[in-house]
Amino acid sequence: MEIGIGLAIGALVGAIVGFLVVNMSSKKLRQQKIDQINEQADKQIKEARESADRMLQEAQAKADKITNEAESKNERIKQRKIQEAKERFSKMKSDFESQKSEHVVKMKEREMEVRSQESDLKNKQERFQDQIKELDARKSELDQTAAENKAVRENLDKQLKILSKRKEDLDQLNEQRIKELESIARLSEAEAKEQLLDAVQAKAETEAMALKKNAIEQAKNTATKDAKKIIIQTIQRMCAEYTIENTVSVFNLESDDLKGQIIGREGRNIRALEAATGAEIVVDDTPEAIVISSFDPIRREVCRLSLKKLVADGRIHPARIEEVVAKVRKQLDEQIVEIGERTVIELDLHGLDAYLVRMVGRMRFRSSYGQNLLKHSIETANLCAIMASELGLNPRQIKLAKRAGLLHDIGKVAEEDSELSHALLGMKMCEKHNEHPAVINAVGAHHDEIEMNNIISPIIQACDAISGARPGARREILESYLKRIGELEELAMGHEGVQKAYAMQAGRELRVIVESEKVTDQYADDLSFMISQKIQDEMQFPGQIKVTVIREKRAVSYAR
Repeated sequence: MEIGIGLAIGALVGAIVGFLVVNMSSKKLRQQKIDQINEQADKQIKEARESADRMLQEAQAKADKITNEAESKNERIKQRKIQEAKERFSKMKSDFESQKSEHVVKMKEREMEVRSQESDLKNKQERFQDQIKELDARKSELDQTAAENKAVRENLDKQLKILSKRKEDLDQLNEQRIKELESIARLSEAEAKEQLLDAVQAKAETEAMALKKNAIEQAKNTATKDAKKIIIQTIQRMCAEYTIENTVSVFNLESDDLKGQIIGREGRNIRALEAATGAEIVVDDTPEAIVISSFDPIRREVCRLSLKKLVADGRIHPARIEEVVAKVRKQLDEQIVEIGERTVIELDLHGLDAYLVRMVGRMRFRSSYGQNLLKHSIETANLCAIMASELGLNPRQIKLAKRAGLLHDIGKVAEEDSELSHALLGMKMCEKHNEHPAVINAVGAHHDEIEMNNIISPIIQACDAISGARPGARREILESYLKRIGELEELAMGHEGVQKAYAMQAGRELRVIVESEKVTDQYADDLSFMISQKIQDEMQFPGQIKVTVIREKRAVSYAR
């Protein structure tokens, strides 16, 4: 037990002693580390001070350098400012000197001007004095004339009194003679005057009627002669390049084998082409030909050109068809604009709206009774210019007449559908695009659908008729020609008293034979007018139609 306690105490004492030894050694190690750290800190502080001193010296040197540079720069700026101030002062001085010299010159000029005005004023004063003297002289003359006039007036008053007395005597004598005449003729003055006036009026009316009739006949003969002369000269001076140009509607093939390629498998190629162009393609038994049908000539032309490109290329399928049609349509639009611009330049017309220029180009692909619309419009424009020149119009009116002649049928190629006639539709188009009022009226009135209000409108109407009615200008297909002839004869037969009707001269003359018992001579004249008006209102025809009504009385007897 005691041994255990002694061992425990010994162990405790050994532990305490070991702890104290360890503690002392650790303190000694910490002190050594602290000393080392202090030495390193002193060394770093010393290095930092040395570095700071060097940086301070460098900063001081830079500051001195900057200060010196700033001082030199300030000196240079100061010298430059002083130089600029000197230059500005010298400039201001020179400007002042120049202004001073100009002011002196102006003062001298002003002085000379004042002197000239003073001399003018002096001259005017002298002239004024002369005029005053002249007026004084005239005044004295007038006073003398007034005295003479007073004496003449007194003399005239005396003569007037004598004349008034003589007039009273004549009036009394006249009344006595009138009473004597009334007693002899047994008529009062009013009745005699009335009879005399009636006789003079009847004679005057007869003479006036004869003069009026002679004047009208002479005017008709002169007007007809002059009109024929102007029209003949106009036609002689104008010559169309060619008469008829038809829109192509038949596409020729090199061989019938190409029809199958154009139709395609189950007709897909031809359907794609019809859908893309809007035209109908008729493939029948006609050898080496395909018929292209469409009411729109532009669509028909697009279809024809597209077929031409596809056949030349050899690749015919729906995708290729759409591509070719799009290219052809773009090319045709460009060609239409080019045609319109070339036409306007050839006719020397300027300032035409771009839309109207394109419509003029569209005329190239439109025909009327076989006559190409663009060639007809160009021919009409040239005829209008020539006729306006023959009538003696001024150059501006001649230009307007040519412009209206070109645009008179522009309503036929309008892109939008309308119930209006082509003349009224063309008038609306011209009005919309700011054409001259005279041109607008001429376009709308060339078929008498509105009233003419200027000299250009009848010129357009006449030249349009000349271009369409000249020999070989237009043609009709046989069916429409026969139909028109039949309608002419039926229209004439629908009137009372008409016995027979014959259309002659290719439908340009209608001869109507009437029954003499039912139709008088006066009614024959009225019948001719009524038939012509009805033809004009109900039918469409090129040129003009002459209506002749024939009435004859035949007496027939037989000798047996």
